[in-house]
Amino acid sequence: MAFVKKKLGTKERFSLLLLDLEEFYFEQHTAYQVNKSDKRKIRGSLKICSKSVIFDPESLTEAILKIPLRDCIRIEEKEHYSGLNPFEGDISDGFSILCNQVFFIKEHNIVAPFKIQRGKHEFLFQLEASRKTEDVVQILLQLHRASCLEKLGDQTAMVTANLQSRLARTSFDKNSFENISENPHMECEAEMVTPLVTNPGHLCITNRNLYFQPLNGYPEPVVRIKLENVMRIFKRRHGLRPLGIEIFCTEDDLCSDIYLKFYKAEDRDELYYYIASILEDHMGDYTAENLMLQWQKGHITNYQYLLHLNNLADRSCNDLSQYPVFPWVIADYNSPKLDLMNPETFRDLSKPVGALSKERLERLLDRYRDMPEPKFMYGSHYSSPGYVLFYLVRVAPEHMLCLQNGRYDHADRMFNSIAETWKNCLEGATDFKELIPEFYGTDSSFLVNDLKLDLGKRQGGKMVDDVLLPPWANDPNDFLRKNQEALESQYVSEHLHEWIDLIFGYKQRGSEAVSAHNVFHPLTYEGGMDCDSIEDTDQKIAMLTQILEFGQTPKQLFNTPHPQRITPKFQSFSSPPSRSASQYELSPVSTSEDSSFEDLTEESRKLAWNNISKLKRSSMHKIHKEAVTGIAVTRNAATVFTTSQDSALKMFSCESNTLQRSISFSNMPLSSCVVLPEDTTVVCSSWDNKIYFYSVAYGRRQNTLMGHDDAVSKICWRENQLFTASWDSTVKVWKCVPVDISSKRDQCELLAELEHDAGVNTISLNSAGTMLVSGTKEGTLSIWDITAFSVLRQILGHSGEVYDVAFSPDSRHVLSTGDDKFLKVVDVQSGMLISSVASEQVQRCFLWDGNTVLSGSQSGNLFVWDIISGKIINKIPGHSGAVTAMWMNEQCSSFITGGEDKQIIFWKVQY
Repeated sequence: MAFVKKKLGTKERFSLLLLDLEEFYFEQHTAYQVNKSDKRKIRGSLKICSKSVIFDPESLTEAILKIPLRDCIRIEEKEHYSGLNPFEGDISDGFSILCNQVFFIKEHNIVAPFKIQRGKHEFLFQLEASRKTEDVVQILLQLHRASCLEKLGDQTAMVTANLQSRLARTSFDKNSFENISENPHMECEAEMVTPLVTNPGHLCITNRNLYFQPLNGYPEPVVRIKLENVMRIFKRRHGLRPLGIEIFCTEDDLCSDIYLKFYKAEDRDELYYYIASILEDHMGDYTAENLMLQWQKGHITNYQYLLHLNNLADRSCNDLSQYPVFPWVIADYNSPKLDLMNPETFRDLSKPVGALSKERLERLLDRYRDMPEPKFMYGSHYSSPGYVLFYLVRVAPEHMLCLQNGRYDHADRMFNSIAETWKNCLEGATDFKELIPEFYGTDSSFLVNDLKLDLGKRQGGKMVDDVLLPPWANDPNDFLRKNQEALESQYVSEHLHEWIDLIFGYKQRGSEAVSAHNVFHPLTYEGGMDCDSIEDTDQKIAMLTQILEFGQTPKQLFNTPHPQRITPKFQSFSSPPSRSASQYELSPVSTSEDSSFEDLTEESRKLAWNNISKLKRSSMHKIHKEAVTGIAVTRNAATVFTTSQDSALKMFSCESNTLQRSISFSNMPLSSCVVLPEDTTVVCSSWDNKIYFYSVAYGRRQNTLMGHDDAVSKICWRENQLFTASWDSTVKVWKCVPVDISSKRDQCELLAELEHDAGVNTISLNSAGTMLVSGTKEGTLSIWDITAFSVLRQILGHSGEVYDVAFSPDSRHVLSTGDDKFLKVVDVQSGMLISSVASEQVQRCFLWDGNTVLSGSQSGNLFVWDIISGKIINKIPGHSGAVTAMWMNEQCSSFITGGEDKQIIFWKVQY
């Protein structure tokens, strides 16, 4: 947590983490935000960034404002307005920004998810140095033009040109020299790298010091490193290119003193060799072979050796895509005491995490054998920025908010429990993560919510707080002490070389990696992609972003089997004194009712999906005249609503097994329906371009929304927001306030219009309601960030139209089916294709738990698939025509399907 400690040393509220990834902070001006209504002025700092304008008020009670430039409608000086001039008074010059969206951050100086306000907002600013107003407005207009360019490559090129122009117009200020007698050796432009952030500026090295002067003067005007204090210097690859250098002035291999990225490899090399020539034998004893010998003989601990290997393999705490990786060593998180003399206590270090479960490995290998080249066994990595911050969110919340666009992950996917995390690493279809060094350190703050962060509420109603520890740990410090003892134990010392072979050694690549079941996506390996060979700038940026978010495999350090440690002379190196067995005796931890309820719900779902192939038909009813298109059920499961191409909405009673109502809104087919949370309103979409609101209580149409310019194909509802997809190539997001009063109508306001290149067939929301996936008639899948209404990923998923899409329960993957007869799984974070399963017939719709799929086919049969192995588990006879709609209850035990045979069928899972 070295980078966290560095940040805690600063008192300023503003941080570069408030910027988007790959955004630059250019300059700041003392300014006033002027309230248009009462002319109240708030003094603060106006920061000009490459993608946004940030206003940081001096008063900590006021929120920081972040205005994305892409959302700006107008930026102009004050003389261009008409009407009231709020600037009349003490200072005459100013400018206004009219925008569609603004972020409010750190109100009352509290770290929390960003508050987003959408709709038109106008902000008025005065600069204290009023003569600079015109220049600032021109800069903002130029950056606004860059942010509005269609191609990401063009945006990046324009911003880079602006940055290079700024660097060319400035130079290193030699007044910053510590001593006037210093002799400069070289000057160049570079960027200082910290986690998730790069800060451009000027570098100068003299015979005494290394200086870095940030272009923006943040966080300090100059950073100085005394050359006499430098102990080690390492070349680094940054962004997959050999442009980095990291300098250490202490023996702490976890925390460097500065990490620099250069624009030219020759500048990097010149600085490296100049500093290396000053140091006395700076790397003479710091080679993998030398350190291996020291470790073998017991001169350094297992912990120290792993830190050294990470360092040599380009892993750095300043680069979250290459953060140091440590192994899980303990496998027992349930016993009341930890027995370090029992081999069963430990994880099998000869296998990667993905191969620890035999059942899961068999599914992965089945998929691997059928996969075209280039083949890989695991669709996600064991180390990535997301995984690092998963562990460190309690001490690095702002880093998590930066990585995830101003929000935390869903509460149920947070780092809640050691045992739960380990279990998911063993059983999860896509979770293969290892640990980080902090699990074997001395600072346990990452396990405790000391900052009192509001990290959300879990399904059972319990707030996310401290991490739940195993029964054998008295407290967080005791947990770390026992982890240290386990890492330095006899068993781990005898087997650690096997894990090193997998991560840093000869089993990392080639045939040995295949035999060891240790094959990851080819782009995660060093040399897996030559950035300079990709000519299309957009493609290069997208590929680079995918790789950095996905995670990178360490540099290979050994090409032959790593020798075992010489254990007969081995002594424990863990810092705490040795303990007797009696000191491990701990009281069992009682389980709360909340966690029991959560476990029960989750276990019931898991049990249902494990028995999904035993699905049995309980009843069937022909209630429509044409194909069924949508199914929705009330919360108490008493009433089923269905839509059909016969233009009717049907209301069916499950208690009496009778049709209760038939409602017609127009003579055009209805395409889908949803029941709103209070069960008083049903919303239907229609091919007549409209959305209909039907009041169940009053038995009549309550409102009609003129939604689109072509047929509405699918609708979803989440927390008073209605999402409508249409063949007019848009998905629209509406804020709707449903009212069930005879004299009023539901109020709907258009929030956003998500544009596509083709008609949209289907949409689906993730469980948290933060992302939406859409599928078009031309086969494209688009993943949208609903909090910002921006596209995250666009993938050509199918060669024909997309029929159905859905997120996995953990929101990490998207499954889709299409006219090309394929079921395809895509990784949300990287956009990579994880699985592609061919079917003999089109699968029109489906439900899934992230691993097992229940699909409805063109023939009318239901199919149960293991999506990892790509094999059919069972075929269940169903409808006499294509299955066109499916519904499942929360416990995953009851299902309803609808088909082209005009029937709905009720199903139950048999245990």
